[in-house]
Amino acid sequence: MQKILIVDDIAVNIKILSEILNNATTDFFFATDGITALEIAASIIPDLIILDIMMPEMDGYEVCKRLKAEVITQNIPVIFLTTLDDDDDEAKGLALGVVDYINKPIRPAIVLARVNTHLKLKQARDEVVLKNIALEETAKLRDGVEHIIRHDLKTPINGIIGFARLLLEKEFTLEKQNQFLQMIENAGYQMLKLLNNSYNLYKMEMGKYQYQPDRMNLLPVLEKIIIETQSHASFQDLNVKMMLNDQLVTEKDTFFVVGEQLLCYAMFANLFKNAIEASPEGAVVTISLMEKDNPTVSIHNQGAVPKEIRDKFFDRYITSGKFGGTGLGTYSAKLMAETQGGSIQFETSEELGTTVTVVLQYE
Repeated sequence: MQKILIVDDIAVNIKILSEILNNATTDFFFATDGITALEIAASIIPDLIILDIMMPEMDGYEVCKRLKAEVITQNIPVIFLTTLDDDDDEAKGLALGVVDYINKPIRPAIVLARVNTHLKLKQARDEVVLKNIALEETAKLRDGVEHIIRHDLKTPINGIIGFARLLLEKEFTLEKQNQFLQMIENAGYQMLKLLNNSYNLYKMEMGKYQYQPDRMNLLPVLEKIIIETQSHASFQDLNVKMMLNDQLVTEKDTFFVVGEQLLCYAMFANLFKNAIEASPEGAVVTISLMEKDNPTVSIHNQGAVPKEIRDKFFDRYITSGKFGGTGLGTYSAKLMAETQGGSIQFETSEELGTTVTVVLQYE
């Protein structure tokens, strides 16, 4: 609903204007002096101000000057309401940023035409601004995704080149050759998976992702993630535990959820990697699965999220103390959780460490 502020020291003029312009899609606000007009304008940010020039204490020129001097009100279109009919007066108003004039005595058809025109122009400008903001955010996200691809593709590419060079330069047993070829194939799949994840993130951000849920056992996905990060965890001398309903997971256990395997893998890989990187050396990282009203997965590490980013933990491009970090890890995890009909939250403190909890669906 659009908002119009009418400012005139004569109440009858306000009544006439509001009756002429009255419709179900507009809210009207009124002021009979400049100071009140400025206060209302700053609080409601109207879509249009109809402002009388000749008012005691503070005239329309001064009110307009002050409106245009404040960032919060400077873009509000102002139409002067006036009995003045001098080119110099009109030039003065236009120089202050007034968009139009309505001359007294008021003619309803002229008032309606001019007000409707400027309301439509204001709406069109607002839409352009919003589209520009969306385009900027999209471009920024695209740059972030491209950065991830450039950064993360280096490892599998180097592996492919390195193993291929070894096969070309030296003679190995058939078993060793097959082992190298298997590593090359795995690196290729890792690259493909990375590209798919990055593209899916972009589609989720744009609201164009086609979600195709399936019932699956989440335990093999989590076990795969743990194995893939084993070298990093070993380097930091970390102990990784996975619990189901407060008991250590066994080979016979299952933990079924409804979601997409690729999304779950990417989401929990991001969160687990963050937990590993944030853990102090020799600490414990725990993945806890609980079969409640909804399946719940919590990842706990003994490090605390820095205070300066706690309020923005799931925002885009938020990172702290990570060389080459993109700040898209927790943001993408949030997108993936919500895409699958779930939710994500975290708790952190210096004493207890950090726990990120994902709630998914059973059906």
